[in-house]
Amino acid sequence: MIAQIEGLPAGTLGFRAHGQVTAEDYENTIVPDVEAAFALNRKLRLLYVTAEDFTGFDPGAMWNDAKLGARHFSGWDRVALVTDVAWLRGTATAFRFAIPADFRLFHGTEIEEATRWITAMASS
Repeated sequence: MIAQIEGLPAGTLGFRAHGQVTAEDYENTIVPDVEAAFALNRKLRLLYVTAEDFTGFDPGAMWNDAKLGARHFSGWDRVALVTDVAWLRGTATAFRFAIPADFRLFHGTEIEEATRWITAMASS
């Protein structure tokens, strides 16, 4: 399941992943929110958090994630991933070069730091 993180400024989206994330979670929550935000903003910031009960992604969810990222390849300003899941941290580190944004990886205990970083004003 995916839940939107409320209270972030315009142009910043946040999602918290719980349990097993499915393709339907992407289609019903992330895709509509991201598309609506891109209709209003040229660049977006994304805060993605895995909750303590996160167990993984279905193959369809990973495919939808890849498609969404490709569709808006140059539209991401900053991306913060907050997770303590070892395989996800390793994958994010290995593919960091392919993320078309300022990307930072945070541990679960660093959620406040990640939120401050993702919402901070961009430097001129």
